[in-house]
Amino acid sequence: MKRTLLEVAQLMRRAEDLLNASSNRYRITVQVANRAQRRRFEDFDSLDDPKMKPVIRAIIEMSDELTQPEIIGE
Repeated sequence: MKRTLLEVAQLMRRAEDLLNASSNRYRITVQVANRAQRRRFEDFDSLDDPKMKPVIRAIIEMSDELTQPEIIGE
């Protein structure tokens, strides 16, 4: 199923926010990749949203953590 233009635009905005908030573009890219890989293996058998790729999920989660620090809360 194709993603709508609105979903793609929102994902691109979130990715750009992550890159802008980081002092090192390479480091944030590696962090997203590591989280995606970790989520891929953790949720391998999960049927939550099989259409959502691990990289997309990682970008969404990390941008949420950036914009809503209470998610990370100690």
